[in-house]
Amino acid sequence: MSKIGVMICGHGSRSQAAVDQFSVLAEKLPAYLPPEWAVEYGYLEFANPVIRDGLDRLRAQGCDKILAVPGMLFAAMHSKNDIPTVLNTYAAKHGIEVSYGRELGVDPKMIAAAGGRVQEAIAAANAAHGEVQMHETCLVVIGRGASDPDANGNVAKIARMLHEGLGFGWCEVGYSGVTFPLVEPCLQHASRLGYKRIVVFPYFLFSGILIDRIYGFTDQVAAERADIQFVKAGYLNDHEQVLATFAERITEQVGEIPPPNCAMCKYRTQVLGFEAEVGAVQESHHHHVEGQGASAPGSNVEDCKLCDSFCTGLCRLEKQAKGHDHHHGHSHDHSHDHGHGHSHEHVHAEYPHADHPHGPQSARKSPKT
Repeated sequence: MSKIGVMICGHGSRSQAAVDQFSVLAEKLPAYLPPEWAVEYGYLEFANPVIRDGLDRLRAQGCDKILAVPGMLFAAMHSKNDIPTVLNTYAAKHGIEVSYGRELGVDPKMIAAAGGRVQEAIAAANAAHGEVQMHETCLVVIGRGASDPDANGNVAKIARMLHEGLGFGWCEVGYSGVTFPLVEPCLQHASRLGYKRIVVFPYFLFSGILIDRIYGFTDQVAAERADIQFVKAGYLNDHEQVLATFAERITEQVGEIPPPNCAMCKYRTQVLGFEAEVGAVQESHHHHVEGQGASAPGSNVEDCKLCDSFCTGLCRLEKQAKGHDHHHGHSHDHSHDHGHGHSHEHVHAEYPHADHPHGPQSARKSPKT
């Protein structure tokens, strides 16, 4: 009989608070799983332990079958490329079986968790400032933002489920980076719609620089619009329904027919605007920031010459303008179940709408004064 180990693969963060929150989630998860399964975790970049460290600990406990899951909301480049590269490399090197499960995705339990956080924020605002009718309230859902329209589209679906499920008067969707609209133009648009209250909900698992960015822009726009009540909802964190979804993503891997991961994948099928990426090599490009944590470049806003109280994302634009963004060519020979691993000098495809005025370019409107 194989001894089963569970590997939770997190992204990692420059924020120690985010890393601490992820570790708490990983510590609570065993209660949702068979007691004989060993559970470990690791991070793709910035934080320790890295994913290989967690896999080493599982092997040291005698595990010869590992059920790995991405500790991420949706399937974009990190879960489709970077984590599978690390897992496949490790499995081949050590002769161990590693399966890879689905991301949390659009799931009724995740929607329930999101709804719970939004309702908590509304209840607190009603208690503090008096009730505002839901039809007079606009919900703004902010997702991470990715170069993958599949992941971005899932944020929009979550937003619609919350909009319709809770009966908000209107709903807008924005993103913290990469795609459009970013936080500030999204909030500026929402503030012109005539609603008395705007609830800003970051659809994120944990705290970090991007949460600071979302709340920072919320405060900035709120200061310009004293006639509107802005409410900042909490992120998902270790909500019990999030834990239950993680557990399901693990246990379903040992079912008779495990569900496929990355169901609508731009590497498998042609997606409008991203057709050229079908069959692209899948590789990790995060080894250069493994374990760096708070020492990683750009970690501390107080050291930044471009931003004041929170990171606006302007530094990335400046690096790109100087040709120093971290696109770089290197080769690997890995894949996960997309079945098209091959090796050649590779640079990740550029996001086709990088020049959109409501995307990252909008950060140029918020320089340090």
